[in-house]
Amino acid sequence: MPPPVVMASFALLMWFIPSFEFEFPLRLAVAAVLFILALIVGAAALLGFRRAKTTVNPMKPEASSALVTAGIYRLSRNPMYLGMLLILAGWALVVSNLAALAMLPLFVAYLNRFQIGPEERALRARFGAEFENYCRTVRRWL
Repeated sequence: MPPPVVMASFALLMWFIPSFEFEFPLRLAVAAVLFILALIVGAAALLGFRRAKTTVNPMKPEASSALVTAGIYRLSRNPMYLGMLLILAGWALVVSNLAALAMLPLFVAYLNRFQIGPEERALRARFGAEFENYCRTVRRWL
């Protein structure tokens, strides 16, 4: 399943799960900051791929023509997924639901297992030692 569809599915689940409402001052302001940060992180990630002239299609990592390690990719190997996580964190604040917040680690676990793991295997096969060195110096999420 494409990662944006996974993110949308989690957002829908967050909307419909039984509510354990919470409130804290500036909840919506913090959510807005998370949304803006997600846009910045996501845009920087896409720009890095465009500059490297490589595919942004997460369903075909074997089609990668370059290993992107500059810009935001010096901080995270998966900034696009980090951006999605920030969007979901902001959404959890918007819906004011503790159960929605609890779904954030499930999103990370799902992506680690079903998206990032296969991507990393494909990149390891394609780029070998260069990818291994990158993995040693940059963390998967942050």
